[in-house]
Amino acid sequence: MEIADLLSGPDAVLASVKATGKKALLAELAARAASVLKIDERKLFDRLLERERLGSTGIGGGIAIPHGRLPSVPKPLGLFARLGHPVDFDAIDERPVDIVFLLVTPEGAGADHLKALARVSRLLRDRSLVEKLRATDKADALYALLVESVQTQSAA
Repeated sequence: MEIADLLSGPDAVLASVKATGKKALLAELAARAASVLKIDERKLFDRLLERERLGSTGIGGGIAIPHGRLPSVPKPLGLFARLGHPVDFDAIDERPVDIVFLLVTPEGAGADHLKALARVSRLLRDRSLVEKLRATDKADALYALLVESVQTQSAA
């Protein structure tokens, strides 16, 4: 599973998102995902909050990978967001988050859900890529970095 399979295109990448906190950020991401991915905003928001109650999806280093499963989703889908200002996300390292990759998968996608999470996590562990993502505030450039970094890793 590749990042290009998860992101529908540059429209699934948000640059300089302004949010005041974790809940507001999740609400904004759910609204944008609903529009781009054609899914139910309220159901996604509720699912994301349910997941966060189990434990923060803030994985450290200023990165979060909120995720959830919805029956109406045909395949794993993603939305990438770079925040204008970091927000507290209850991350494991207690650092605020400014890089977010929202992942939504079909209800019964056990293995695919885990593969997609692993792929996104691997991608965002690349420190040089994350530095480039933080230095860019244009959606097209962010999308290119995300997709091209995968192609470069695959070729190596």
